Amino acid sequence: MKIQLERLPHQIEALQAINKDFYGVDTTTNNPDAGYIYANPILKYAGNEKSYIDIKMETGTGKTFVYTQMMYEMHKQGVFKFVIVVPTPSIKEGARNFITSDYARQYFSGIPGYENVSIQLNTINAGDFSNKKGRRNFPAQLSEFIESTRQNVNQIQVLLINAGMVNSKSMTRDDYDQTLLGGETSPIKAIAATRPVIIIDEPHRFPRNKVTYKAIEKMKPQLIVRFGATFPQTTTGRGKNKKTVTDYYRGKPQFTLNAIDSFNQGLVKAIDINYPDITEQEANRLYKVKNVTAKQLTLSHGGKDYLIGQGENLANIDEGFAGDITYAGSKELSNGLELKPDMKLIPGTFAQNYQDEIITQAIERHFEAEERNFMRPESEGTAPRVKTLSLFFIDSIASFRGPDHTKGWLAQHFEEILMRKLNQLISKYEMAIEPREKEYYEFLKATVRDLKAENQQVYAGYFSEDRGTGDEAIQAEVNDILKNKERLLSFKDKDGNWITRRFLFSKWTLREGWDNPNVFVIAKLRTSGSEISKIQEVGRGLRLPVDETGHRLQQDEFESRLSFLIGYDERDFAETLVDQVNEDSPIEMNHDELTNDMIQLIVNERQKSDKSFNEDKLLDDLDNHNIITRSNKFKSDVEMDGKKMSGYEALVQLYPEVEHRTKVAKDKIRDKNSKFTTKVKLRKSNWKQLEDLWKQLSRRQMIKFDDDVNDLAQVVAKEVFKDSDNKIFVLQQPQIVKQKIITDDTKMFIQETPSDYKDTYLTMKYGVFLKQLTTRTNLPVDFLHQQMIESIKRLNGNKNYINEKTLGNLVREFNKRFNARIRNSYSYESLQFTSSTSIYDSKKQEFVNEISANDLGVYNDEYSNEDYKYLYDRPPLRYDSANPELKILKRTYDDNIVVFGKLPKRAIKIPRYDNGTTTPDFIFKIERERKPIYLVIETKAENMRLGDEEIRVIQKKYFDKLKDSGVYYRMATSEQEVHDLINKLETGEIKDSDFTN
Repeated sequence: MKIQLERLPHQIEALQAINKDFYGVDTTTNNPDAGYIYANPILKYAGNEKSYIDIKMETGTGKTFVYTQMMYEMHKQGVFKFVIVVPTPSIKEGARNFITSDYARQYFSGIPGYENVSIQLNTINAGDFSNKKGRRNFPAQLSEFIESTRQNVNQIQVLLINAGMVNSKSMTRDDYDQTLLGGETSPIKAIAATRPVIIIDEPHRFPRNKVTYKAIEKMKPQLIVRFGATFPQTTTGRGKNKKTVTDYYRGKPQFTLNAIDSFNQGLVKAIDINYPDITEQEANRLYKVKNVTAKQLTLSHGGKDYLIGQGENLANIDEGFAGDITYAGSKELSNGLELKPDMKLIPGTFAQNYQDEIITQAIERHFEAEERNFMRPESEGTAPRVKTLSLFFIDSIASFRGPDHTKGWLAQHFEEILMRKLNQLISKYEMAIEPREKEYYEFLKATVRDLKAENQQVYAGYFSEDRGTGDEAIQAEVNDILKNKERLLSFKDKDGNWITRRFLFSKWTLREGWDNPNVFVIAKLRTSGSEISKIQEVGRGLRLPVDETGHRLQQDEFESRLSFLIGYDERDFAETLVDQVNEDSPIEMNHDELTNDMIQLIVNERQKSDKSFNEDKLLDDLDNHNIITRSNKFKSDVEMDGKKMSGYEALVQLYPEVEHRTKVAKDKIRDKNSKFTTKVKLRKSNWKQLEDLWKQLSRRQMIKFDDDVNDLAQVVAKEVFKDSDNKIFVLQQPQIVKQKIITDDTKMFIQETPSDYKDTYLTMKYGVFLKQLTTRTNLPVDFLHQQMIESIKRLNGNKNYINEKTLGNLVREFNKRFNARIRNSYSYESLQFTSSTSIYDSKKQEFVNEISANDLGVYNDEYSNEDYKYLYDRPPLRYDSANPELKILKRTYDDNIVVFGKLPKRAIKIPRYDNGTTTPDFIFKIERERKPIYLVIETKAENMRLGDEEIRVIQKKYFDKLKDSGVYYRMATSEQEVHDLINKLETGEIKDSDFTN
């Protein structure tokens, strides 16, 4: 399996913002050194902080992807030297893994303009500056970065370095026994001579008044671009005049994707917080940290203080502190828990049996997710499977790995609990009939075999102590976690053997820098004393998952949630996390007064669907509803729809978008122990009114292309194979990483140097190449073979062009051109069997009882009125957009409307000619004299995008087939437009021919 990188809309917007605010190369400069071949060209406003750029992106939304593509974009203007500064070695490793990955290289090489361009990544590690035989030399990678020239026009030089190295003496000293650039003996000055562009990852770790940022400034960057979810804060004034603001170079970020938007737009997984409950008696037996010093801990309980010295066991004051927990000193317990005044400790949560309970819950959550991800039930087992991974944060390596290659108590308990669950599931599936269930049965049996093996393959651990270990089994585990991401995401290896490893253990080593998109469960078997580390731990599981083909699954295609398990002592975690996410609001909300910021936010959001909307219209509307005073204060007692509420609540009712941008949606982060549900019940009696229609809609549809499409496909393919721009057939060179062991009197280091093989090329076996090409284009193999013969002949017989890059380019360009030509050259043909969807079970031939609330919409309207015609129970009312969607749903319709409602995601699944499916937004059943008719609506904003028009064409073609059944389809941009359509249909004013546009 290979991960397929896909550029998402928010990433495109971030890149567009950078391009817009990057002033570019100064082509009019009189600087005599402008042409210095070892340095970047001189940029406009070089070194001026007002030209620097801030990009605010939440964890898990692809900021490494964005800054990597940014380097390719700037390279088009001649900028070729970049320094990436990250806070820690683990984040550095994460960035290195992405930039050097095969899937990233292949993706970027396939973008027009980047075909022959590659990144030469140079990293500097601790020990790279070590003496060799008494000589002090520069690391090879530093020399490579500094002394590379503009003459290699197809190479981007990148230096990746962490804060510790930036601040090290090795970077500033000038007594080396060699020189750079013909005379420079200081690394920091040599870097400055290259006039670099510097990228700062995690900017909140680099405040401008601290030593690391000042060291960065010594590199004399022409431009700094900062990427992060949070930025440094600066404080000015004192007392009443004290003011804290976020430190942005230009006063605000040039692009913002905050935590609220990330959750609400479905760009990350939603989160379920789980914790095992304890008895009220145990919960009341808590100890409060009264004081903590380097050598003594003071706990208070029941009005009494308990003093615990360094090395003393907490069980001496309460036997509930099980597990041989001592005060280690320096404000930490022996299990690594960082102590702070007022922290509460509950003895019962330290016991092994309590940790077993968390493990048991984690395994239950894992297999709940795994069964769904493996079966993909809504697709009846036809969609690609999704591998499910779980991550456990634990107290210590000793509980996981015992002495002399034995297993620690935690690993033993984990195996016992896991084996019980596996046997239970094997019993459930041993009589399976469905093919996908049979596959899962084999996967479970393979898991048991691997778990019982001498070197089990089901779970793995990675700890800081593992670095450099000589134990092959441990190193295999570490490699799977850190380097073999694609293997970990795969179900089978190249020989067809099941890959059963899917449970990962770590201390805090994986809390930052590392990520795997298919982590669906994170269990904390220890409490972290830091609020930052809590967010980081959640962040390891926020990324959207990929299926076994490497395709990233968006939330509207496949809903994904992260189960996060904690101890009872952190039971307020969900509430705290919601508060922290909401702190990322673009404006400060005021429940007493309508502020200018609130006005501007509402106007900006409403103008996305109604360009004529402005501040005057907003204030007039609020006045008419008696919500605000003349000074824009909210009135305290307002009546709307027969209900009493505050002025602020009334504002939210009329303009819910004010909270869409300032609050995370209710079920995006939820406490699983609470009663809040993420399901919506169907009103079966109302759906019964649609039963006849649904029997037609549930029949599977096949796309049948026109007779001349095959000929057209070959015409397009011949154009692609001609490769008139020389961008399709490209050479692919391998990269080698040379590892060299360097020793001195006290330490041993491994130095890595990546480089290309100059005269060696990566190729594919021709048979494999041709087979994949015909599979991915559906073109005849004989035809493709003939095209390849002609192309290779044109390329002077050079078979090195037969490689993965060329294959990807051919497939991508063919599909792009072919899809553009066949938009109207196909029809739908009904098959003789039905398929299940999000609301219909084809096996039972009936509607389901309930659906995921997110399939109806992200947001809740708690004040909506009951409506007996609606297709679901309400309130609350679920919706995605305030206008026109919510307005359509809240309108009261006359008696001719029998039933109406929003169609959930994947309710109909109309096949798209360019792959995937689509479902419209609304359905209305309208009573008329002769027979009922059905109005199907797709809603879009007035400023439609190109993709919206494609969806309209696809959906219209599908529903035109159902006209004889009384089905009418229309795309609408406003609630009034829908209302007018309904009136005209009721009166018969609209004829069939009116629905052909």
